[in-house]
Amino acid sequence: MKAYVFPGQGAQFVGMGKDLYDNNAEARALFEKANEILGFSITDLMFAGTDEDLRQTAVTQPAIFIHSVLLAKSLGADFQPDMVAGHSLGEFSALVAAGALSFEDGLRLVAARARAMQKACELTESTMAAVLALPDEKVEEICAGIEGTVVCANYNCPGQLVISGEVAAIDAACEALKAAGAKRALKLKVGGAFHSPCMEPARAELAAAIEATEFHTPVCPVFQNVDALPHTDPAEIKANLVAQLTAPVRWTQSVRNMIADGATEFVELGPGKVLQGLVAKIDPSVSVSGMQ
Repeated sequence: MKAYVFPGQGAQFVGMGKDLYDNNAEARALFEKANEILGFSITDLMFAGTDEDLRQTAVTQPAIFIHSVLLAKSLGADFQPDMVAGHSLGEFSALVAAGALSFEDGLRLVAARARAMQKACELTESTMAAVLALPDEKVEEICAGIEGTVVCANYNCPGQLVISGEVAAIDAACEALKAAGAKRALKLKVGGAFHSPCMEPARAELAAAIEATEFHTPVCPVFQNVDALPHTDPAEIKANLVAQLTAPVRWTQSVRNMIADGATEFVELGPGKVLQGLVAKIDPSVSVSGMQ
């Protein structure tokens, strides 16, 4: 069985999507529609902007979403997923690819999410850090003992977690994690503490936008980040998307559950190859490939 997976923030690169724009008329029309919906030329930033331009949350999230969804659309009748999943932002790409959301509505939600997250980032001095070579339980235990807000945000693959929270708490956690034997506990260049309680101020804004949007039953199960389980019910999908803002991305668990449900082939659609690497580490026996 074939599973399609969609990357999240951090996979962007200058020039992303240009081949699609140049060579695919349907993609070109949707790129132009995206410029119209967003109210600025995201194509200029994607194709010829700077790394700094692309790192802004309000640009990064729509750019990765557009690129990923248009790759799925470019496959036409060959896109026949048995299941889909996306990492954080990638969950929106997965939902559009699987027919639960229109491209236009998906893009509007991604833009609203990016705006809400950016505002939340500005309220608290917060960040994220990658932690390598410690068991999940040990990282959870150390974070629980730190004063202030610091939680596990991304369960990426065995031995690779990302923690998220207030800067002072992250600094203290990194020191404690290194003392406990972590090979690395390194702060990331991100705008704030995604997938942590620091995103709580963004929740109401995103919930209102999601509630006002029409969702359909997807063509296949969508394994969602919050519980790593397959969902097809639009009401459940909506609730999980809102909860995802402040809850961890359970990627390791999602991939394992997809494999348990029969996935033998994983195809990453979108910029970069991050998810291909993670899937291969989670279970080396499955096939991984990608399009970007």
